[in-house]
Amino acid sequence: MRNQNRKKYVFWIALTEAVGLLAGLLTREGTEIYKLTIEKPPLSPPAILFPIVWTVLYALMGVSMAMVNLLPASKYRSRAAYIYIAQLVFNFFWSIIFFNLQAFGFAFIWLVALWILILTMILVFRKLDSTAAYLQIPYLVWVSFAGYLNFGVWLLNK
Repeated sequence: MRNQNRKKYVFWIALTEAVGLLAGLLTREGTEIYKLTIEKPPLSPPAILFPIVWTVLYALMGVSMAMVNLLPASKYRSRAAYIYIAQLVFNFFWSIIFFNLQAFGFAFIWLVALWILILTMILVFRKLDSTAAYLQIPYLVWVSFAGYLNFGVWLLNK
């Protein structure tokens, strides 16, 4: 791998992981309150699973975006970058809305918007690099599962 390519991979993976790390740090207290006080729906995984899954997903997301970013400039590549950043912003703020504000209904609506952004990102990435698009599918699946959990928490804690 050429040094320039390696730098792009490192940049996109580090940026994506940093967004997740910052969200985790900012929601640490809210997460602890959530664990102790909120009724959770069936199939809720143990808390330790979340940081592990998110670390892997953020790495896949970063690799995928680097693959797209290494392609020749085009309107689709620009669109892909904008959508990627938009979904990353939505991802970041969902944690704050859900854990810190405990606005579960609004968080669910926010998560639906995030899901739509992820699906859009996959479709745009697919026009550029099918492998990059496929690397985003675990993220879409996990956010779908998070939607089930978010909706369940909202119903159980009205």
